Amino acid sequence: MNNMIITLIGVLGVAIGAATPATAQGVLTTHRLSAALAAEAVTEAVAACTKQGYHVTATIVDPDGATQAMLRGDGAGIVAVKSSYDKAYTVIMLGATNNLDSSGAIAQRIGPTPPAGGIAKFDHIALQPGAFRIKVGNEAIAAIGVGGAPGSNFDEGCAQAGLAKIADQLK
Repeated sequence: MNNMIITLIGVLGVAIGAATPATAQGVLTTHRLSAALAAEAVTEAVAACTKQGYHVTATIVDPDGATQAMLRGDGAGIVAVKSSYDKAYTVIMLGATNNLDSSGAIAQRIGPTPPAGGIAKFDHIALQPGAFRIKVGNEAIAAIGVGGAPGSNFDEGCAQAGLAKIADQLK
């Protein structure tokens, strides 16, 4: 009996070892933005708006919608914290559906009057410019959103500056 158990364990060990190649079938490989790059991007986004006299917050969310980095600039109101998160959340959650890389593009596609009871009713959906998906190739690994400037178009420009700051390191 003991010999059978040892033999079975030996066979299982060989079978398990053979079934775990470098790229296992049924295992997903994903990428994540590092904390250092996330911090660099939000810092640049806030700095870009500060240079223009805007008091903003920049937020990066991961593909699950969890906050990875957030920087509330000097003088930024509390609404900017929520706005920056909601814009980033919107583009990471809805962008893949129609291959749209900005919250502005999503807002434009849905139109100025979203249908009652539609997607705009979900928590954390902000149908306005100010956020971009952060991608490696075609894979969205995060999103950056900015809120607090005197118009979403200005938020969008600052979010773009944050993304541009780290773009070379995403290849």
